[in-house]
Amino acid sequence: MAGRKPPLVADRRYAAERPQKPAAPKAPKPRRPRKGGRGGSRGGRGGNFILRFFAAIFGMIWRLAWGLGLRVALFAAFILFAICAYYYSQLPPLGQLIDARARGSVTLLDRNNQVFAWRGETFGGQITADSVSPNLLHAILATEDKHYYSHFAISPRGIISAITINMREGRGPFQGNGGSTITQQLAKLLCLGVPYDPKVWKSESDYEDDCRSGGLKRKLKEIPYAIALEAKYGKKDVLTLYLNRAYLGAGARGFEAASQRYFGKSAANVSPAEAAMLAGLLKAPSSYAPTNNLQRARDRAGVVLGLMHEQGYLTDAEYKDAIDHPAQLSKAAQARAGGYFADWVMDSGPDFLTKDTTEDVVIQTTLDQKLQKQAEDAVASVFASKLKDGSKTEAAVVVMSADGAVRAMVGGRESAVSGAFNRATQARRQTGSTFKPFVYAAALDLGDTENSLVDDSPVCLFVKGSGDWCPKNYDPGFSGMISYTDALAHSVNTATVRVSQRAGLDAVRQVASQFGFASDLAAGPAVALGVSESTLLEMTGAYAGILNGGSSVKPYGLVDLRIKGDDTPLMGQDGGMGERVISEQADRQLIYMMSQVIERGTGRRARLDGWQAAGKTGTTQSARDAWFIGFTADYVVGVWMGYDDNSPLTGVTGGGLPAQIWHEVMVRIHDGVQPLPLPMIRPEELPQPQVPTAPTYPGEVFQADGSGQPPAEPKPQGGQTLGEILLGILGGN
Repeated sequence: MAGRKPPLVADRRYAAERPQKPAAPKAPKPRRPRKGGRGGSRGGRGGNFILRFFAAIFGMIWRLAWGLGLRVALFAAFILFAICAYYYSQLPPLGQLIDARARGSVTLLDRNNQVFAWRGETFGGQITADSVSPNLLHAILATEDKHYYSHFAISPRGIISAITINMREGRGPFQGNGGSTITQQLAKLLCLGVPYDPKVWKSESDYEDDCRSGGLKRKLKEIPYAIALEAKYGKKDVLTLYLNRAYLGAGARGFEAASQRYFGKSAANVSPAEAAMLAGLLKAPSSYAPTNNLQRARDRAGVVLGLMHEQGYLTDAEYKDAIDHPAQLSKAAQARAGGYFADWVMDSGPDFLTKDTTEDVVIQTTLDQKLQKQAEDAVASVFASKLKDGSKTEAAVVVMSADGAVRAMVGGRESAVSGAFNRATQARRQTGSTFKPFVYAAALDLGDTENSLVDDSPVCLFVKGSGDWCPKNYDPGFSGMISYTDALAHSVNTATVRVSQRAGLDAVRQVASQFGFASDLAAGPAVALGVSESTLLEMTGAYAGILNGGSSVKPYGLVDLRIKGDDTPLMGQDGGMGERVISEQADRQLIYMMSQVIERGTGRRARLDGWQAAGKTGTTQSARDAWFIGFTADYVVGVWMGYDDNSPLTGVTGGGLPAQIWHEVMVRIHDGVQPLPLPMIRPEELPQPQVPTAPTYPGEVFQADGSGQPPAEPKPQGGQTLGEILLGILGGN
């Protein structure tokens, strides 16, 4: 029908399934042929089962070990991190660690402001890895830690290598070589941050020994501390600390102090040879110190130079030049001059500024290093040519200016020492006839002259409580009336005793004491012949008073003492010329009389061609001590010889070897000096002598007080009198 819609037909909810093409069948996997045919089927299954079983067990163990090991490693890493963090937090600012010393040092300068000695551990001032000489930096790295810039504080390879070497040489694994890096060495130098406590350690030496101790326990503490150091300061500052903290022998702390001490220059300016010698000290500072054994130090430096060359720090030409021209010590280090003098100066200041100072102190002194060396050479020359090999005879020499300034001091035959017994300042010995000038000084000051006459004939003095004392002359025979000049020139005992009685023993003691004879003087008449004891320094100072015109002298070596860097001294000179003791006229006469000792008397072996000189010999009983003290217009020199145990010398008098040593010293120290005359009054410038009115017949007897009256008490009978005992200790010439 037209217009009629077609009938509605419901849509299908699901489309009719289209037919699928069948999938191609999969090719079956080829099966592995069974081993052993049919009978191998069970055996194959059994073998696989066993392998799988053990593989499973091993896997389980591996997983357990790995898990446990990982946990242990993580725990150990956490502990290490915690310890490192603790050490890191405890480390102070860099500047507080630069100077390692618990005490200060003393630097001694000579009269020309040149360093000649040090005491205590010196610190030359801060240097850095940037300011130090590249030669020195390379020498340290080549010797101590060639992989320094490629590790972080520790070197496992170095530790394993060190353990191997130790065990190969029969030591424990941590005994001997430690395989320590520079950072680990610094950790030891810092003692792992443990400060010195006197309640724990007996001394600072024990403290440092403990800091340097090895072993596994110490190594385990050292590792985290070293890591903390590098984490805190970095490579460059760790090197700076190491350069300043290392001990390098001879009391030098740090490379700047060592360079100044051994070479007289800054560590910034050392050559490859010098750098190698300094770096070589790190192995054993005392053993390789060049002041102890220069050749050993050079041999060690050669090893360091070889390492520097091998590692490319030196070219072939530089290496050859350094080997051909080894390091030379500075003059001060080479001579090691003034050890006795330095010890004496140190004793002259308060301990809190010298021996126990906590500051760095500088002491200006009177020492002349040239004169010191000349005095040492003179002693060595005479001993080498005049004494037998193996002789234990000792000698001491003091060289002094007229004002008491000590220019040189030899305290014994072994000159390059410190802390040794100083025979110039510590040995108190009888002075013998070197005391006689003070007897004549007293008489001259009271109005006598060098032309005055005195009787050389037997004399006895009565000593209360002991009887007669009758001194003898060194030479037999008597000359009768002689002048004071002849009596002193020939060291006549009898005449000197009469002069002492004439002047009065109190006057003699007073003059001697005022001239600087600081020791207690004998009370009896034997004082005139030198039975009192004194030191060579005191006696030389007393003779300096005669040279300077008759004023007292206190010997001194310290000019000023100040803290390093300060302009104001804490101490000044404690010594020099004092008050007048005798008149200038008396003094000039005495100088002439003493000049005749050298010109025609007992001191002829001391005569100096072209120079006016004056002096006096001295020999004590049995020649236990032999002296010669004298002067020119420029210097006073005192010489003593003897044995430390006070044994008698054989064939030695003051006019012998001591006079020869004095001559040799004077010749050397006056080399190139223009001769000057001594201030003297000659006999012809004075009234002629008159024969004294006092009785001077042979055998006259005086009271010990010089009254000239006969003794009030009879001489004791039997046995040996005190006077005879005193005679036994009298000196000769």
